[in-house]
Amino acid sequence: MRVVIAPDKFKGSLSAPDVAKHLATGLQAGFGKGIEATRIPVADGGEGTIDAAIGSGFTRRTTTVTGPLGEPVKADFAVRDQEAVIEMAAASGLALLPDGPTSETAKTATSIGTGELIRAALDLGCRKIILGVGGSANTDAGAGVLQGLGAVFLDKDGNDLHGGGAALATLDSIDFSNFDVRIEATEFVLASDVDNPLLGASGAPAIFGPQKGATPDDVASLDKALQHFVDVLAAATGQHAKYAAKAEGAGAAGGVGYIAIAALKAERRPGIDVVLEFTDLEQRLKGADLVITGEGSLDEQSLLGKTPMGVSRAAQRAGVPVIAVCGRSTLSREQLTDAGFHTVHALTDLEKDVQKCIAEAGPLLEQLGKHIGVYLAERTENKEYLNV
Repeated sequence: MRVVIAPDKFKGSLSAPDVAKHLATGLQAGFGKGIEATRIPVADGGEGTIDAAIGSGFTRRTTTVTGPLGEPVKADFAVRDQEAVIEMAAASGLALLPDGPTSETAKTATSIGTGELIRAALDLGCRKIILGVGGSANTDAGAGVLQGLGAVFLDKDGNDLHGGGAALATLDSIDFSNFDVRIEATEFVLASDVDNPLLGASGAPAIFGPQKGATPDDVASLDKALQHFVDVLAAATGQHAKYAAKAEGAGAAGGVGYIAIAALKAERRPGIDVVLEFTDLEQRLKGADLVITGEGSLDEQSLLGKTPMGVSRAAQRAGVPVIAVCGRSTLSREQLTDAGFHTVHALTDLEKDVQKCIAEAGPLLEQLGKHIGVYLAERTENKEYLNV
């Protein structure tokens, strides 16, 4: 019996590798000898993408970069041959704000550390870089990324600009003389499901700014500042910079999607597709009898291209039955069936107290894994395990 365990993280509780480990422990306890549990932690391009890469043969690298408020932070990225996976939240994330998001941080947080992570990957010889975005603190249209790669932002008096979106209102010119030329020979992939443009009612400041502490006045001033940045960048690099502001995905990660499209010439792809590709999931499903996937909350958002749906589609293409394990599920039986899941096991089936589920997710997952293992063992001979 070969089971592939390919979960996402249980947010606020366990990383994807830990989820897979606890499920595998339970499966083996329930099934006994004769079961092979292949663990493939996955993600949707946001938090956990580095863990997915490490679990698929990439090597973890750590470097010191500039955090969202200008402080030095240690950030991980992953490398395999000439390919790198960067999770921008590691360098420019909301979780790095010591006091959480505020109106001030919404205006001053920078993405410069993400640019410095890209440069660190280039220094290691990488020529394909996957940029996982999500959980960012900045709304600077990716201006910080350019600064991290050597561009210098100047006001009308020739002074360097401070980081953050608000400072872009006083931008006069951009000096690209020391910009990293290796960018031209590097392939970039923007792993993002966000399709918002950079500016306007559905742009980065309006839609995502409030989550980062922006007040209504901040949203208006940031949108104006980012528009000015687009104009200055277009004057320096060409009109394509203006067109890129309207592209789907330009509003991702406080506008880092914009600079990825405008300056890095990145290809935007759904995060889960990118992760499943570099984990080589479809190839590793060959010969499997069952797939187990899941995430902390299985809900309506899960159906919009999150990890469990991506794994389910891959399993269906491989002709392998798939079940889901989650902290809780709000989906109907019909929705779960339509999504391709034979069944779903939730931690709340074992423990009604959600806070206990979060605190004790590891042991509870082992219980669920053991239940599945026992069921599989009982039905191995006649293949009735399809009804797990």
